[in-house]
Amino acid sequence: MHIILIFIDGLGIGEKNPIKNPCTYKKITLFNNFLGDGFPKALPGDGLVKPIDCQLGIAGLPQSATGQTALYTGQNAAQILGKHLSGFPNQKLRDLLADYSISKRVSDLGKKAAFINAYRPIFFERGPEALLRFLSVTSIMNWKAGLKFFNFENLRAEKCIYHDFTNRELIRKKFRVPKFSAEKAGEILAQASNSFDFLLYEYFKTDRAGHKQDFTQAAHLLIELEKFIFAVLKNVNLTETMLVVTSDHGNIEDVSLKTHTKNPLPLMVWGDRKKEMLDGVESILSVTQRILEILK
Repeated sequence: MHIILIFIDGLGIGEKNPIKNPCTYKKITLFNNFLGDGFPKALPGDGLVKPIDCQLGIAGLPQSATGQTALYTGQNAAQILGKHLSGFPNQKLRDLLADYSISKRVSDLGKKAAFINAYRPIFFERGPEALLRFLSVTSIMNWKAGLKFFNFENLRAEKCIYHDFTNRELIRKKFRVPKFSAEKAGEILAQASNSFDFLLYEYFKTDRAGHKQDFTQAAHLLIELEKFIFAVLKNVNLTETMLVVTSDHGNIEDVSLKTHTKNPLPLMVWGDRKKEMLDGVESILSVTQRILEILK
């Protein structure tokens, strides 16, 4: 069994409101399927989606550092800190990631895990120790699990993808990398998954778009993201591979707000064992454990 986890930063389940929710845009064909009531809902490509909680019993708006740590470790990071923490993980969260991350626990099972995002040259020039204060949750857990970090040589060889899977951001900054279509990037991710039992990809342009509160920009970004996900589905064998897509907190589903939201998150799953993945998973705390149970 191969499992691909696509993490989409800042994607909640919002209202059916065509003024503030870009997921309602007429050209959206995936993200509008989890609007309204009656879950689990069917998704294009024979998938299923249900809402899961990210509030974790703590007052205030869910944030990235605690939300992602909770998602990837199964530990209630917000409860441990007594608050939701934004931005980069502090030392307590780094310790949780070192001990309980999904990357470490997949490796402990004797399985092959990878974080497929490409890193810029500065990361390799300075090293994770020098950049510790600025390392994301995913960077910390990949480093502490002793896994490979992919570079731009790997990106040019089509062995990994960047957080902007088209590479347009890198090209604007004069990096010598190829431009990928959403479909090409999805194909690369799907092919890479054949070499690993668990493969993680992180996409956070959604969170940035939500903070900018530009409905049109957000809608077009979601259309491109859908094309990417559909390309992954097109290029994997769903009898052998399960695709899981989820988030850490809401944001882009309500551009009337500049902040995150308290909305539930979508847990989207494709593959023969999709019902098993969804059953009993009610919050981000249960996602890692269920993936590990399926991989055993």
